[in-house]
Amino acid sequence: MLEGAYAESILNFKEIRTYPVEPQETSGVTLGSQAIYKYALYESDYPTLSLVDEITNGEGDKIPAGHYELALTDERDFLILMQSKKPVAIIPVFKVEEDISKPTKKEIKIEKKIEKQRKKTNEKRAKKGIKPDVPQIHMEASIEYNHEGKYYLIKYERDRIRAWGAIK
Repeated sequence: MLEGAYAESILNFKEIRTYPVEPQETSGVTLGSQAIYKYALYESDYPTLSLVDEITNGEGDKIPAGHYELALTDERDFLILMQSKKPVAIIPVFKVEEDISKPTKKEIKIEKKIEKQRKKTNEKRAKKGIKPDVPQIHMEASIEYNHEGKYYLIKYERDRIRAWGAIK
């Protein structure tokens, strides 16, 4: 009872704020200035492929279940399955598509408007010491098993490039 009455009376004072002011400080260290925030890596440039089951080939080689990054080589003839930036498997690509259509005037106008807003936001973020907002690229990777052909079909998509590979 006493605690509840105390909390109600404290919140009635205008000098005491119910929400903390920025920057928040815990034991003398400003949040966001610790090394885990300041020197953390940006998100990956590659789409993430999640393997639920391990994949084995006829020779006994295994790709264990887990989360992997999927990268397309510059020549666009192989997909590289990586874990912690180390290649685990190289997958041949049998089909590649690239969207070469030009953006419309309306899309260009919208992009310029978004870029202008991003520039203003990044200036505000720089004043507070926060990492800048970078444009996001659409990335997607998926895997499915084909029972008829007895192979895994891997789909890779990053920005305007799509590629399909297979593991037999």
